[in-house]
Amino acid sequence: MGQDRVVEPERAPRLPPRWFTRAAWAMHRGLYSLSRGRIGLKGAADGHTGVLRLKTTGRRSGDERRAMLGYLQDGPKMVLVAMNGWADPEPAWLLNLIALPRARVDVIDGERRVAARIADPEERARLWARLNGPSRSLDRYAQLRSRETAIVILEPRTKA
Repeated sequence: MGQDRVVEPERAPRLPPRWFTRAAWAMHRGLYSLSRGRIGLKGAADGHTGVLRLKTTGRRSGDERRAMLGYLQDGPKMVLVAMNGWADPEPAWLLNLIALPRARVDVIDGERRVAARIADPEERARLWARLNGPSRSLDRYAQLRSRETAIVILEPRTKA
């Protein structure tokens, strides 16, 4: 007689300790700065994510804040997943963009001025599917958070 295969529910992915994640972010920013931008960025192409440096204005301090983030190219727009190492609080860069949506990004071919906005529900569904891919691993990480993970769209800006 054949045995029925028992399918166990998918486990939530394991994350490294918070101190490790924060140290990795600091090292990435430091490597970018020490190399004067020669190391640390990656272009997005053919559905693969790239790495950019986002420069926002601090919502409380007014100081420039920088974050190295993965992005997906969607035509002339760049798409970001507003995660905080999958920790529950929203990332500071997202809160800064909500307060002041004008920002700058460093990408492999230079600096660009952008305007940020949160994707509407229809856009979010389409972009989430592209980012998630066939493995659906993004869904598993998103389950670690108590809120929906925002998708941020950076659109080219021509005026200062």
